[in-house]
Amino acid sequence: MNFPVFLTGLGMGLSLIVAIGAQNAFVLRQGLKGEHVLAVCLACALSDAVLIALGVTSFAQVADWLPWLDPVMRFGGAAFLAWYGAKSLVAAIRSNGSLAVSESGAAQPLAATLATCLALTWLNPHVYLDTVVLLGTISTQFPGETATFAAGAILASFAFFFALGFGAALLRPVFARPMAWRILETLIAAIMWGIALKLVLGA
Repeated sequence: MNFPVFLTGLGMGLSLIVAIGAQNAFVLRQGLKGEHVLAVCLACALSDAVLIALGVTSFAQVADWLPWLDPVMRFGGAAFLAWYGAKSLVAAIRSNGSLAVSESGAAQPLAATLATCLALTWLNPHVYLDTVVLLGTISTQFPGETATFAAGAILASFAFFFALGFGAALLRPVFARPMAWRILETLIAAIMWGIALKLVLGA
């Protein structure tokens, strides 16, 4: 295993997944309430694993058939990452809020909880851009090591969702503070811009 490639996949996976969104808020809420945490974490992580594998395998094959697609997606991915980083930096500067999690209400059945979780995952268009397109594009920089890159990205999903779900009780006082989100968004911006630069220089 090429450890630097594995770390690249791990870092890229984490940088994309930690962004504040409906899916992460749902996992955090379930963790705080202690409801179906294992099932929710598994559903999110396995969904990511399928999409990452699809992006790494299928995107490389399509790029072979359409040679012009790879540079187009590299620059397109770089532009998206630059925009994403700018958006995160703006959020870090302007945000005065925290992630509010309601603990009220009766527990939902497992089926209803999973249906909500899967809808937040599979009906979100950004998840396809992040996993299939963006990770698929970056993986083409590592010929012969795409499986290693994918393994790192998949591990990032499993580690994050399980840490978020089962560590929610510990995270609650931290992310109740607006400053915690500002720091997180600033770090995300730096990571996104760094990867965008790498895509442009490596194209």
